[in-house]
Amino acid sequence: MNTIPPLTRRRASQLFGDDTGAATAEYVITTMAAVAFAGALVFVLRSDEVRGILTDMVRRALTVS
Repeated sequence: MNTIPPLTRRRASQLFGDDTGAATAEYVITTMAAVAFAGALVFVLRSDEVRGILTDMVRRALTVS
């Protein structure tokens, strides 16, 4: 039967010391979250109600009283 060797400082350093690629993984997760947010924003902005609200806001901003 195989036994698990004890976790010494040296073994922990060998197992967990190398974080190569960690930053790349974080960038990928952040990029995917941004893409998902952009997709949701496009979905919301394509609705007629939101388009009407934004058009009305622009018209009010450009109207001289």
